[in-house]
Amino acid sequence: MVMIESKIKVLRKAAQVSTAQSSDRLWCVIAGNEDMVNSVAYEAISSRDLVRIVFREHVTIRDSFLRKRFDLIMLYGDSNKIRDLSLICKEKGGAYIKIAPYYVENEPNLVLLVAPENYMKKFAGEAEKNDVGFSFILEDKTSGFIETDVYLTEKLPAVIRNIIDPLFKVTDVVLVTLLISVHERGDVERIAEIASRNNIFAVDFKDIFEEE
Repeated sequence: MVMIESKIKVLRKAAQVSTAQSSDRLWCVIAGNEDMVNSVAYEAISSRDLVRIVFREHVTIRDSFLRKRFDLIMLYGDSNKIRDLSLICKEKGGAYIKIAPYYVENEPNLVLLVAPENYMKKFAGEAEKNDVGFSFILEDKTSGFIETDVYLTEKLPAVIRNIIDPLFKVTDVVLVTLLISVHERGDVERIAEIASRNNIFAVDFKDIFEEE
């Protein structure tokens, strides 16, 4: 009888742990090409009782004669559903980071950054030169490529544009999704300024958290 009661207690405890884990909620940022993000957004909308879209952005960067485009989406909701959506992201070559409440509670001054890898390296170098202290918390990179084109050919006749565009298209642009912790609150604005100069999408996570 004692053994049965003991097993019942173990099963109840396991059920409580399972329920707690399945009800965990977290944030997830997914970035990559537009088609991939469309797929994730579709699944999120169809499961709005489990997860919701916090925001979505379509970013266009002009660099020399090239135009680089990518999409990003932030989700908040059930961890199991977030996992399913992150699998869609990876299958289609995207990048994602999952931000658990632990990071919000224990890491100061979180800032989300999304940009092509070479821009991110310039950002890190400039921040270091300006003595802005920060730490990498979470990072992921795309395995698929973002959309690029040559915007200077827009005014050319279609026949000529169709010949020139393929010669200049960049197909190996790696996109980085990065969460950093800025050591001093007063440096968050400096981080935002450096990010802006380097064509990096940046969001102070405090603004997102306060809206929840």
